[in-house]
Amino acid sequence: MELRIYSVIIETIGMLRTEMEAIGRRDVDLEKQMRRAAASIALNTSEGSYSRGKNAQQRFHTALGSTRETLACIEVGVALGYVPCVRDEVRDRMRQILGTLTKLTR
Repeated sequence: MELRIYSVIIETIGMLRTEMEAIGRRDVDLEKQMRRAAASIALNTSEGSYSRGKNAQQRFHTALGSTRETLACIEVGVALGYVPCVRDEVRDRMRQILGTLTKLTR
């Protein structure tokens, strides 16, 4: 069963490409970490949607942590001057993803 939030996650990762590339021009390690975390959101959400019970809950919990980590990477990029700001559209989508994953972990 594919979750509706999965397509939002994939679209959001695509939207983050600009930030990832800008961060990567100044800090390759932070960009790599952000890419891994963003990919983990999609991969763990997909895996969780086809798992059952505690296994599903654990995958969603991991995806939740990766979502927060991805947002933190952008915030660090802003703090270090690598990107100008966290775009409202990105922040709103990340909140939507966080909210949905939080519900799925319960």
